[in-house]
Amino acid sequence: MNITGQCHCGQISFTALIDPNKIIACHCTDCQAFSGAPFRAVAPTAVENVKMMGTPKFYIKTADSGNPRAQAFCGNCGTQLYATEPDTPKVIGFRLGCVNERALLKPTIQIFGNSAMPWLKDLHTVPHHQTGPASPLVS
Repeated sequence: MNITGQCHCGQISFTALIDPNKIIACHCTDCQAFSGAPFRAVAPTAVENVKMMGTPKFYIKTADSGNPRAQAFCGNCGTQLYATEPDTPKVIGFRLGCVNERALLKPTIQIFGNSAMPWLKDLHTVPHHQTGPASPLVS
């Protein structure tokens, strides 16, 4: 599947070919902290399947595995774009938040479930408004 995306301010954009059957929901504490959310959804693909326009900034972190990971983000607006190997990138893990087709990309696997928020499984019982809190509830 071909995807497109960009950071919030538009300085960095990309196109890529991904396998929609390999979408990951990661519940690790690093993904929670980086994304400011209870988990982060990722679309991995080989680096040769990516065309990047613009130059991201990188923050290198050490993963729980002990491996260094380059976290790519827009230096202007701060949008988290992807993670990859810092020295010789082989796989780019796009953050679904910046992918235009994200509504079509349902995770097929969840990882680091030991740090998943326990209330996620009950979220379907929480009132769901169409837009803001003053909008109608979705039934």
